[in-house]
Amino acid sequence: MKNLKSLLEESNLKITPQRLAILKELDNKGHASIEEIYETIKEMFPSISLATIYKNINSLKDEGIISEICLHQKPKYELQKEPHAHFICQKCGYVEDVPFSEIMDKNIEKKYPNSQKELYIYGICAKCKEK
Repeated sequence: MKNLKSLLEESNLKITPQRLAILKELDNKGHASIEEIYETIKEMFPSISLATIYKNINSLKDEGIISEICLHQKPKYELQKEPHAHFICQKCGYVEDVPFSEIMDKNIEKKYPNSQKELYIYGICAKCKEK
């Protein structure tokens, strides 16, 4: 994984402890909603507001450091990485990355170069199947 501080250094954003904490939380969780990030971050920064988290998430997204995953529930965010699909559990909302190489024809990039590709796969995760 990239050094989180270097992600901010390469952008137009100032390096702040709050931004680093947000990136660390996304790195740890993989995918998280703003509310999930806020619940963890407020333990480290008790005076931080939900509005500050929203502003920082939008700034990080605008700089291409993180991306938004538009689910049928609240959006979740993740660190920017290689193009991939998302498996979403229809029972518990668990999100897992699925490399495009496992599901897509390699010619898709030739046909649609430099395009944004999003794919969502819905089903039941292994944990929910066991219940």
